[in-house]
Amino acid sequence: MEVILKEDVPKLGNRGDVVRVAEGYGRNYLLPRKLAIRADAASKNVIEQMKAAAVRRSAREKGEAEQLARQFEGVKLVFHRKTGERDQLFGSVTAADLAQALERQGLNVDRRKIHLNEPLKSLGEYTVPIRLHREVTAPVQVVVLKEGGEAESPAPAEPAE
Repeated sequence: MEVILKEDVPKLGNRGDVVRVAEGYGRNYLLPRKLAIRADAASKNVIEQMKAAAVRRSAREKGEAEQLARQFEGVKLVFHRKTGERDQLFGSVTAADLAQALERQGLNVDRRKIHLNEPLKSLGEYTVPIRLHREVTAPVQVVVLKEGGEAESPAPAEPAE
């Protein structure tokens, strides 16, 4: 079955592509979720309109992502964590932790856009890519220090009672 993708589908294609898929995949997954439409003569006009709209939307989104990427220049996130032997962390620094720290600095980023292959589990400096758009990735410096380390924390800790 040939379908026209209405949205980007991972490992299949991008919006506006005409792709051949298995009958069941198209009928049971793509069509009910409105991710695709059947490719026929009538839908050819729809393809052209969708492609033109997609190009305009993609250009606008890319411009916004590039503008946001400029805001990430010079951003450095510092985390203080408890450590055990050989400076291994108790717990880890995850994408959700990074998203919260960025939000405290006024940069709202969905945690799913933070490409952290696995959580940071040891002390050190890391460069973590944030994929803002298909073609725009912004690097962020992340420093993980031992609790009570030499650098200042971004937010002061409240005294224990």
